[in-house]
Amino acid sequence: MMSISGFKLNHSMLRVKDPQRSLHFYREILGATLIETFTFDSMGFSLYFLGFEAGLSDMMPSDRAERIEWLARQSGLLELTHNHGTETDDEFEGYHNGNSEPKGFGHICVSVPDVNAACDRFESMGVEFVKRPNDGSMKGIAFIKDPDGYWVEIFAPVDLKNVILEHT
Repeated sequence: MMSISGFKLNHSMLRVKDPQRSLHFYREILGATLIETFTFDSMGFSLYFLGFEAGLSDMMPSDRAERIEWLARQSGLLELTHNHGTETDDEFEGYHNGNSEPKGFGHICVSVPDVNAACDRFESMGVEFVKRPNDGSMKGIAFIKDPDGYWVEIFAPVDLKNVILEHT
């Protein structure tokens, strides 16, 4: 029997209506690095792989074949999948974000050094909030929405520690 040693989560995928809006959000607002784009014209979709690790650009191989293999060895990446044509289809209503009925998918999470400073920045950039850090019973945790309505949890590690210790 094969050992599970070496198994790890490589990426999570979200479908997006407009890749330019979503790439702007994840790169310019949340600080992700675009690692690679794969366009499958004959199948009508494109994939955008993003990472959140500091200095990621310096670690990526410049050779595309090497970068693809390197990409497949990473952990914690985000894949945005765009089905061609959705961005200009006025009839397209978007994707289910998982937080309205029927509930399913919940959210992704990005940790930040200072949740309040990050939320001040998001506020200044017009980002929609689901929950601000001081709302509700779990202080220090925020939720924002991406352009497709997916929820993104925002917390600072020290704040998360305090929330969990206080509520468990």
